[in-house]
Amino acid sequence: MPLRISRKHHDELLKLALAAGNQECCGLLLGRNDRLFDIVSCVNVADNPEQNFELDPVELLSRHKAVRRGGEPIIGYFHSHPNGLARPSETDVAQAVADGRYWLIIAADGVTAWKPLSEGARVIGFESIPILVEG
Repeated sequence: MPLRISRKHHDELLKLALAAGNQECCGLLLGRNDRLFDIVSCVNVADNPEQNFELDPVELLSRHKAVRRGGEPIIGYFHSHPNGLARPSETDVAQAVADGRYWLIIAADGVTAWKPLSEGARVIGFESIPILVEG
């Protein structure tokens, strides 16, 4: 089943990656099931943002609290790959959580979608998910 996103959100993701330049942009995907309703850009607090991303924990905690108060659920995460490779890296696999949420990777003027594959609680790779851009 494809992840459904609006043209507006698709273009916004591309703009965020472009604005981040040689650093990885990152953020949260809000929605329900296979439909993206909103994206939340977060500060990348990684020690090496040129090769890695780490969501600002204050923003992440704030968003989880908003969900508990009835806000849109977090259905995934996004980040860019300034190296142009539109697939999960070994670092992505090592840092992913087996929570079934989407991962969007923005690279080389494109957006790709993935979901973690796991053995128990350990992520062993990612499955490619089609994206349906609407509008």
